[in-house]
Amino acid sequence: MFRICVLTCLGIASCVPVMASTRLKNICRIKGQEENVLRGMGLVVGLNGTGETNDPMTMRAIARAMEIMGNPLAMNGQQAGLDDLRKMKNAALVMVTATVPATGARRGDRLDCYVSGLNGKSLAGGRLAFAALQGPNTQDPRVYALCQGQLTIDDESQPMVGVVHGGCQMEADIFTPFVRDGMITLVLDKNHANFQTAAEITQLIYERLANYEATDSRTVKAMVRAIDAANIVIRIPETFSRDPVSFASDILETRIAEPEPEARVVINPRAGTIVISGDVEIGDVIVSHKNVVVEAVAPPAFAQIDVDKSSAPKLEQLVTQLNSLKVPTADVIDIIRGIERNGKLHGRLVIE
Repeated sequence: MFRICVLTCLGIASCVPVMASTRLKNICRIKGQEENVLRGMGLVVGLNGTGETNDPMTMRAIARAMEIMGNPLAMNGQQAGLDDLRKMKNAALVMVTATVPATGARRGDRLDCYVSGLNGKSLAGGRLAFAALQGPNTQDPRVYALCQGQLTIDDESQPMVGVVHGGCQMEADIFTPFVRDGMITLVLDKNHANFQTAAEITQLIYERLANYEATDSRTVKAMVRAIDAANIVIRIPETFSRDPVSFASDILETRIAEPEPEARVVINPRAGTIVISGDVEIGDVIVSHKNVVVEAVAPPAFAQIDVDKSSAPKLEQLVTQLNSLKVPTADVIDIIRGIERNGKLHGRLVIE
């Protein structure tokens, strides 16, 4: 049986580390600059017998398409016309989506559209005949884009999912305004949204605004405030009242000492991967797993030479020791889960 003991590595820093910095645009975005998803129903035709036969929804879609194109199926009754389509097996009903970029899109722009079959056996070899896409607001009946084109199956194991490259043509302009009531809002991404980072960004922007406005500090300070851990509201100075784009660009170029995200461990059991941020600590714990006994403890108080360093052992050290003993990845994942269940994992565990 293997028995390992993980202690904190202590030492005295010989030099002051250089603080890395990053631009605000790398950790946040401006509210209003979001992607929008268009959705609609469509019809894939030209299938080699892999469509859906005798399906009322598919038959109605085909009948409606023929009617729109000036060739209605039945003159004396819809059901009589649908009966003529019962044996058709080279068509399938699909759901079609397209993503409009955060910067918006103009009429005539072409986007990729993604197709998912609602019935049938395979969409391979088929062609998207048509699809009219509407916006994310289900109460808005406006058609924003039309789709058609040859379908490509990216994964042969998923023949009911495909893409039409450049098959979505915008029929309406979609703008993404970012100024509201003379203000813009910075939104921190989920990995950096915390009160400390929001406060630091607020202070940096306050100092930058002081260079724009020739007013007292109280007035300038009122122009920027953090609403919460993720949102910071900034009033556009008079200097940039007619050029908010330049102001937004200038703000996003502001550099900040690279913020430390929360300590976390990301595990993908299927792929057998473990990603650990360097500051994940573990408490005093002993884990017995199969033929391995893991003992992770902090060193005695007299051994803590460097008071600036944490005395808790690091998860990274533990995993390194387990790997040196050739402990299987699945067992390492089980050990980490056990430490987390015991309340000794000082970080967030994310299972993908």
